Amino acid sequence: MKADFLPPSVVDIQDKDAIALIQQLQRRVIQVPFERGTTPIATAYVHHSPAQSASQPNAAPILLLPGFDSSLLEFRGLLPLLTTQHETWTVDLFGSGFTEYVPTLPVNPQTIRQHLFSVVETWIGQPVILVGASLGGAVAIDFALNYPNWVRSLVLIDSVGFSGSFPVGQFLPHPLIELGANWLHFRKQAALTAALALPMIDPMLLDALRCSLLHQEMPGWKGAIASFTQSGGYANLRSRIAQVNHPTLILWGEADDVLGTDDATKFEQSISGSQLIWILKASHVPHYDQPQSVAAHLLTFARRGGH
Repeated sequence: MKADFLPPSVVDIQDKDAIALIQQLQRRVIQVPFERGTTPIATAYVHHSPAQSASQPNAAPILLLPGFDSSLLEFRGLLPLLTTQHETWTVDLFGSGFTEYVPTLPVNPQTIRQHLFSVVETWIGQPVILVGASLGGAVAIDFALNYPNWVRSLVLIDSVGFSGSFPVGQFLPHPLIELGANWLHFRKQAALTAALALPMIDPMLLDALRCSLLHQEMPGWKGAIASFTQSGGYANLRSRIAQVNHPTLILWGEADDVLGTDDATKFEQSISGSQLIWILKASHVPHYDQPQSVAAHLLTFARRGGH
């Protein structure tokens, strides 16, 4: 049974892990205080608590943050591997995934951070192990620097921070930004159309494309992408990364085809005491390519108290 806020094409998805996550997906309104007043935002999330006997004593909750133009469905392979030992959350950030887009609010690091803080403070209520993938990594770093007492430790997966942001976005005319958003949709849709036309196509590839397209059918998707691009994203984060003083695990796909691999070492050198682990046979999304390996490293890090 699908959540009634999801696009109709959700019925085309056959991947069992994706279906399981979709069946757990909820959306609840949270009141988020901004300078101009409090705004209700219908927020998409999945929450799972382990059986009391299986959970680690004093284990911090794990909170997974997806990447740019993505949704929490990217954690469909990883999340079930974490929930046996930890209370686990994954949340679609403001302006992303299946969380409601509010046109009167800009999508920028400040509004994303404030929305995330409301989620952590109101729903989780204790410091978290904050796991950010790609752009979600930049969100996690920014959150940890602004709300250090709400973060137990950080896990950065092929993270944006040194590169992968949109510094020129604030200077681009709106029609050009809209053209870019159209291209984001077209390239995924074209890939799916081409794949469907091929004989003997891998069903997993079809489902990966369907999952990556689903959130793009949500109301306001294009407006949210344009708003975030115009904000310049996390272009100013680079100079602050060295200020992170939380225990930090850096997981990086050895064949990252989006950000490359140089940034992994930059993060390790900039964040004091951090640990870098390469995920073999993985690209920019090791939690999708190699969820077992990512889960094993993440849980080991958590058991050591994030050190």
